Amino acid sequence: QVQLVESGGGSVQPGGSLRLSCAASGGTFSSLAMGWFRQAPGKEREFAAAINWNGANTYYADSVKGRFTISKDNTKNTVTLQMDSLGPEDTAVYYCAADYWVTAQTMRALTEYKYWGQGTQVTVSS
Repeated sequence: QVQLVESGGGSVQPGGSLRLSCAASGGTFSSLAMGWFRQAPGKEREFAAAINWNGANTYYADSVKGRFTISKDNTKNTVTLQMDSLGPEDTAVYYCAADYWVTAQTMRALTEYKYWGQGTQVTVSS
């Protein structure tokens, strides 16, 4: 069983930056594909970014491409989401997700991820 714990959320002004981290325990982290999803108030959970098991391939939603960067450290069992140029539209609860079997074709589908963290709130407001 894989446990995921997110950290790094908070409040920031528009144009600011935040760095989210997800620490994993249990399982074999180096074999896991990792994703970040987010859920804004009143909206469905949506894909933000993902990275494959060895960090060689990354995937981004169009809404965050060029502003967010996902990275994976298999020596520290962590995945990080660097978020820059934040805007009010980025306000959401951000969830870390993991799975051994997600593929490049299914990386953006939340139903493909078996393991989920509890989420961390990100609020962008002036």
